[in-house]
Amino acid sequence: MSVALTTTMQTSFEDAVKKTREALAQNGFGVLTEIDMKATLKAKLGEDMEDYTILGACNPTLAHQAVNAYRQIGVLLPCNVVVRADPDAPGTVIIDAMNPGLMAQVTEEPELREIAGKVTGLIDNALRELGAAPG
Repeated sequence: MSVALTTTMQTSFEDAVKKTREALAQNGFGVLTEIDMKATLKAKLGEDMEDYTILGACNPTLAHQAVNAYRQIGVLLPCNVVVRADPDAPGTVIIDAMNPGLMAQVTEEPELREIAGKVTGLIDNALRELGAAPG
């Protein structure tokens, strides 16, 4: 099983972050956290890297179902969605979303399989919208 579900966009990094937030919202996700890895690593380590932002996305209804099914699932929440510039292809932005199927696989909790399937469908919809979005 792949760790991430992925699409690419031909647009600016800032536009990709904006459109990713919009696509997530249209599919029932709120963004609870945003981590600017480029700025953080520069400030803490003095290291440079390409634009790289981690969005912590959560669908409240499905998160509630998951927590009710398996209390420890919180260690795998929220669903991280990474928006990152492709260092080898200027103008290309890669969007990677955590594969929700990992939740069911890692926990071996049968009830989480159905929930993970629903989350996967919503994330797939968002990524398809982004992949089809004009830059």
